[in-house]
Amino acid sequence: MRIHVLTLFPELLASPLEYSILKRARDSGRLEVICHNIRDYASGKHQVTDEPPYGGGPGMVMKPEPIFAAVEALRASGDIAAATPIIALTAGGEPLTQQRVRALNQESELVLLCGRYEGMDERILDHLVDATISIGDYVLTGGEVAALVVIEAVARLIPGVLGDADSPLSESFSEPLLEYPHYTRPAEFRGWNVPDVLVSGNHGAIARWRREQSLRRTLARRPDLFAQHHLTAEDLDILGLGPPKRPRRGRRSAKE
Repeated sequence: MRIHVLTLFPELLASPLEYSILKRARDSGRLEVICHNIRDYASGKHQVTDEPPYGGGPGMVMKPEPIFAAVEALRASGDIAAATPIIALTAGGEPLTQQRVRALNQESELVLLCGRYEGMDERILDHLVDATISIGDYVLTGGEVAALVVIEAVARLIPGVLGDADSPLSESFSEPLLEYPHYTRPAEFRGWNVPDVLVSGNHGAIARWRREQSLRRTLARRPDLFAQHHLTAEDLDILGLGPPKRPRRGRRSAKE
């Protein structure tokens, strides 16, 4: 997968891309991240990329000309295809969810546009951008951190990037549930013990315990997610919410 990042501060992305999963993904050729400095496409001696907002108010707004020029130049050179989705990272964007990450993972190429200052000229969002993304209900100085979040979330789903191909299938949000608790050695630490079931060797009991923990944790911490989850008959049984079991009647003898 190839991901282009349009930003005023490409240096902010350089270091995180050189470590851990993102570095391995890039070194293996499964992920390519190319940062483009928006200022390189601004005209004039001072290459201005922002102006005060019309109507007054605090802060500065990113100008449309440099961003349109950047995208058009990259398309003209063949660096990005005409159909490549352009996604703006902005506080007012649509929430990033694991379902959205899976959809992005299906693309062979993406363009991530990092907002700055008070935001972007609305004409960029109306006439250039295909979608918007927000990583949470809070405000950051710019979209670079959000771009890194999107890049890592998508990269984890690229086949071969993670050492264990099944890892993404059991993580939080693989379905609308939080992941179960994890424990490792030592079995006892400062008087706190690993749950007995996890050292029992009973894989069926372990699977049931993990499912129960996942369900109960989601219900307690994220009831909004829990409401989206379709409870199976097994889930209801695990939570003690299943239908009461009817007492089994003994067989009648032939004489009765």
